[in-house]
Amino acid sequence: MKLEADATRPYVMRDRARTAAATGERILDAVAELFVEVPFAQLTLGAVAERAGVTVQTVLRRFGDKDGLFAAAAQRSAGLVAAHRDAAPVGDLPAIVANLVDHYEMAGDIALRLLAEEESSPEIAAITSAGRTYHRDWCARVFAPVLDGLTGVGRDRRLAQLVAVCDVYTWKLLRQDAGLSRRQVTIALRELLEPLTSTTTATDGR
Repeated sequence: MKLEADATRPYVMRDRARTAAATGERILDAVAELFVEVPFAQLTLGAVAERAGVTVQTVLRRFGDKDGLFAAAAQRSAGLVAAHRDAAPVGDLPAIVANLVDHYEMAGDIALRLLAEEESSPEIAAITSAGRTYHRDWCARVFAPVLDGLTGVGRDRRLAQLVAVCDVYTWKLLRQDAGLSRRQVTIALRELLEPLTSTTTATDGR
């Protein structure tokens, strides 16, 4: 009997680990959903627990407190963003825009909420600052074929233009404020970016 128990123990431990991981994901999903619906100051552990179908004690045991929970949610979100956007190919404008629109359709609302609340929380400000740095680096990477032909202030200006056109607020203006369809947003972004990515318009003049 002891041999049988020893043999089944690894399976039981793996099942428990999978269950714990799934519970953690549900809790982090609940944070992301609620953060879009209510300001950070009004986001309570009780609401998170209720949305995730667990107890507050489970949330506390897993993440410590509200700050720890939010930090974990932010870290997971940053990883998901990087995994998705890093897949954008260099120099392929249609694929770049498709990747960008896909990302904003999935995470644009969360990004906008973070930006709206960055002045109210040092934790959120740190997240948005890191996001801006990532976005600029992403633009520099995917548009490298155009930028590599520029130097000095000309390159800085062109990169700033690309960063602005690809920003989440540009997506918001087109998608949410103007009410364009996803397809029309994709077309609009390509039309805005095509002149900036044409080698005939790339100059490094002051």
